[in-house]
Amino acid sequence: MRTDPGPLSLNTVTVKERWGLAECIEGCARHGIPGISPWRDVLQAMGVEQAARRIRDAGLRVTGLCRGGLFTAADAAGRAAAIEDNRRAIAEAHAIGTRCLVMVCGGLPPGSKDLPGARAMVADGLAAILPEARAAGVTLALEPLHPMTCADRSVLSTLGQALDLCDALGEGTGVAVDVYHVWWDPDLARQMARAAGRIAGFHTCDWLVPTTDTVFDRGLPGDGVIDIPAIRAMAEAAGWPGGAEVEILSRRWWAQDPDEVLPLLKERHAAVC
Repeated sequence: MRTDPGPLSLNTVTVKERWGLAECIEGCARHGIPGISPWRDVLQAMGVEQAARRIRDAGLRVTGLCRGGLFTAADAAGRAAAIEDNRRAIAEAHAIGTRCLVMVCGGLPPGSKDLPGARAMVADGLAAILPEARAAGVTLALEPLHPMTCADRSVLSTLGQALDLCDALGEGTGVAVDVYHVWWDPDLARQMARAAGRIAGFHTCDWLVPTTDTVFDRGLPGDGVIDIPAIRAMAEAAGWPGGAEVEILSRRWWAQDPDEVLPLLKERHAAVC
């Protein structure tokens, strides 16, 4: 097991209110953060080709692209549009040199209560784009989200569900493990072992007590109740190659100066992760 925290990667959503992608790239270089994981909005705002060039020139490792998925829709036209958008996301991931497209698969379609039907849409959507992902060498990293988001963000609520889909779909699929979404799971240790060789992404942050917003009140690692070192040890035992992303969705931290936030991320990564 590692005695050092390994490489750190900045997920750009952590500083989304103050920095675009250009500032994130420059900030990582300035603060000695070797990795970056862009969200598609900032990537597209810069332009994919220019972003790929700037990231390469800065010597940054791209640990993932956020996000694909969102397959669930009320009609066939909406589902087809989602599939086409995911094909574009695969091409973007390939262009910026990452092997991991993080998949937030979608919640219930508007007005629907058909949870099995929504999960079938997710499986069908993944199967539709998998040939392109395999051809591009991009892993579809299924990210289970906390059950509180099942209605509006993701009908994949556990690591076990995500791995079941990986088993069914085969080559080209994997999982993204975000400690915020999986820490509560009583079956986590068994499922992390089952994920051996399939952990394509590992995201860190913390669950605050009390939590004032279940989406936008994440804490810095060490500020909450998640045993991040224990989950990281499970990931390493499962063959995860390293490159932890700090991904903080927090209105509090979005309001801070990113040049003050990034040193804190490095400090917490070294001390906690």
